[in-house]
Amino acid sequence: MSTVQNDRFVVTSDTAGQRLDKFVADRKSDWSRTAVQSWIRQQRIRVDGSVVKGNHRLQAGETVEVDVPPPVEMTVDAEAIPLDIVYEDADVVVVNKPRGMVVHPAPGNPSGTLVNALLAHCDDLSGIGGVYRPGIVHRIDKDTSGLIMVAKNDMAHQSLTAQLKDHQVERRYIALVHGNVSHDQGQIEAPIGRDPRLRQRMAVEHKNGKSAITHFKVLERFPRATQIACRLETGRTHQIRVHMKYIGHPLVGDPLYSNQSHRFSIQGQALHAETLGFIHPRSGEKIRLTAPLPQDMQKLTAQLRHS
Repeated sequence: MSTVQNDRFVVTSDTAGQRLDKFVADRKSDWSRTAVQSWIRQQRIRVDGSVVKGNHRLQAGETVEVDVPPPVEMTVDAEAIPLDIVYEDADVVVVNKPRGMVVHPAPGNPSGTLVNALLAHCDDLSGIGGVYRPGIVHRIDKDTSGLIMVAKNDMAHQSLTAQLKDHQVERRYIALVHGNVSHDQGQIEAPIGRDPRLRQRMAVEHKNGKSAITHFKVLERFPRATQIACRLETGRTHQIRVHMKYIGHPLVGDPLYSNQSHRFSIQGQALHAETLGFIHPRSGEKIRLTAPLPQDMQKLTAQLRHS
């Protein structure tokens, strides 16, 4: 039987004056503002023992108590969604994920994901990721296309996860960014953490961020944009998107990190996971796979080339 999780937080001088709903949502990365507001309406959140409204302004020294409801048990259904399989054997499957597909289900988004499709395609997936993320070793964003590797058993999952942690997995991305990148190549080393102003975004955070390193190389320059290749040493959420914005060249089409006035004919960020290399968990063989640019990025690149 699931039990209610109880958390207590003391308001400091740094957070005094914040609205209650914002304060609580900022305590943990998986607590959304919408969920917190629902908990407030359900009287699951109290300030010094009293139930207050979400817009209550907190004072230093107050204690906020949160009774988190138990998670709703969920099953994930297999769905016969076509997949572009680039590599597959008894241990690993590598998929060229299309732009617009979410990798795994989540509350409020239970279907149409890569995991739903994989459950219909494979007899089994590693159980390490749990119900929501069976077999999922790493992720790429919904609107990023390209290669993603999935483990079919726990042995493969553990091996691939260890390779990621030890920076042994080769990951090369192709991106289109705004403006003219002046350096032919470079390294961006800047820690990434959640943006304190907008929780849906990440940002370079020198105080609380985690180490992040991106290498880039210019492939082609256009009048209004540059095509680059990026190689990841680390795999932070939105890493390439955040790092390129940080150096003044946000990704073309990026709805979160680009506020450029120029509009391009693409939905979502122009980012493609082109190359994936790893050591096979069972044979020890080096596997290196590539996937061509999706049609929308090919079309946009041709348009830029002739603009």
